[in-house]
Amino acid sequence: MRKVIWIVTILVVLILPGFRNSLSQWLPDVNLSNDPGAQITSRNNAWCIAAAGNLVHAVWMDAVNVGFYKRSTNGGVSWQQSSQIGGSSPSVAALGTSVYVVWEQINVNSRWEIYSKRSTDGGVSWNQDTRLSNNPNSCGNSSISASGLYVIAVWADGPGEIFYNRSTDGGASWGQDTRLTNFGGISQEPSITLSGPNVHVAWTDARDGHNEIYYKRSTDAGISWGQDTRLSSSPGESRYSSIGSSGSNVHAVWTDLRDGNEEIYYKRSTNDGLSWGNDTRLTNNWAVSANVSICASGSHVHIVWQDSRDSTVGIWEIYYKLSTDNGISWGEDTRLTNQFNESNLPSVAASGSAVHVVWYDTRDWGAGNNPEILYKRNPTGNAIGIINVNSEVPGTFSLGQNYPNPFNPATNIEFAIPKSSYVKLVIYDLIGQEIAVPVNTDLKAGKYKVDWVSVNSPSGVYFYKLSAGEFSETRKMTLIK
Repeated sequence: MRKVIWIVTILVVLILPGFRNSLSQWLPDVNLSNDPGAQITSRNNAWCIAAAGNLVHAVWMDAVNVGFYKRSTNGGVSWQQSSQIGGSSPSVAALGTSVYVVWEQINVNSRWEIYSKRSTDGGVSWNQDTRLSNNPNSCGNSSISASGLYVIAVWADGPGEIFYNRSTDGGASWGQDTRLTNFGGISQEPSITLSGPNVHVAWTDARDGHNEIYYKRSTDAGISWGQDTRLSSSPGESRYSSIGSSGSNVHAVWTDLRDGNEEIYYKRSTNDGLSWGNDTRLTNNWAVSANVSICASGSHVHIVWQDSRDSTVGIWEIYYKLSTDNGISWGEDTRLTNQFNESNLPSVAASGSAVHVVWYDTRDWGAGNNPEILYKRNPTGNAIGIINVNSEVPGTFSLGQNYPNPFNPATNIEFAIPKSSYVKLVIYDLIGQEIAVPVNTDLKAGKYKVDWVSVNSPSGVYFYKLSAGEFSETRKMTLIK
């Protein structure tokens, strides 16, 4: 009798949705640098990791301000050999097979200038370096973002103002550097995100007597800009902001001292930055939470930061937090590292169903080695690219024809489910080989849309199959490159 009860218990556990979610785990850490020299990621205003489809790109620098680049073509499962690219404090952005890197480098006049480089074949080859700044003062804190053919980089110059430069042809050519702020206080550490022609920039600003987070937007790809908006309102310091966007939703996070110690705060806009909601405190512990990085993908918002709550001597670990409803509510803090030494300056990116995180780590310091670049992924942590188009309960299950069709390289697929179901959408090639799983999660009743970007697949006919409960349907689509 006991054996029967035990078997039934196992079967019940296996079919619970929560059990499926428990399989959505973070995989073991991977050492990307594996170098005898010290390797360091950039500060949180810049992203050291970017993803588009199955292409994942990571950048970092060594102790002598030489930049490095490494890529994965299979969603972070394996990584190719790293190569030297750029200089100090690199930041990376990716869009389809286009990759953009921006960094700081000393010129012949011993000043730090901002440079950029692009690849149009997913990081296989790169064009020549392009100087973006032209300033008598040194520049730093650069960050870059791309949407369609728009690519914009921002940075801070020596006296403490924010500058930017933009490209309207996918990084093939650039305009002139342009001053974005004009106040007496020091402006620094800008972070940027693009969503179509809408450009969102957040930075640290001391015009009010101490550091606060300020924001500025452009709705015409950087031709003109709105007024400066103060996002934080703290009697203590607010610094190190990071900003992300998806559609009309814009999300900002930063480190804030209003509670007596450093905590992570969050603020969101649902109308392309026209207005903003209230500050939301995301961490609540006795220790320091700092250097937060954010990315948005559909209704999913991911943040990572470094936190010293697990050590009485202030050793940092990497933590992660997720919102699946555009920042309305947030899940629990998830500890990603568990090492004796420091884990610092994380960056986060999401693409398809996966979440990717990099940071620099001193876990091997005691063995006589230097800091290394570590990577971690959750292959099913981004139920994603999934957008809830309509929450009204549809009458039946349905799978729509992808649009556009034919496509290159991106298309979207709509489907409807009349009741909460475990939903799986799989892409197959002509011989029936599985090449992508854009959806693999529990969803509530509603109508959904998911984007799929084919980066490495050749031209041809493909099939996509939706499975939800007892429903199953397959349709055909065509990729033309």
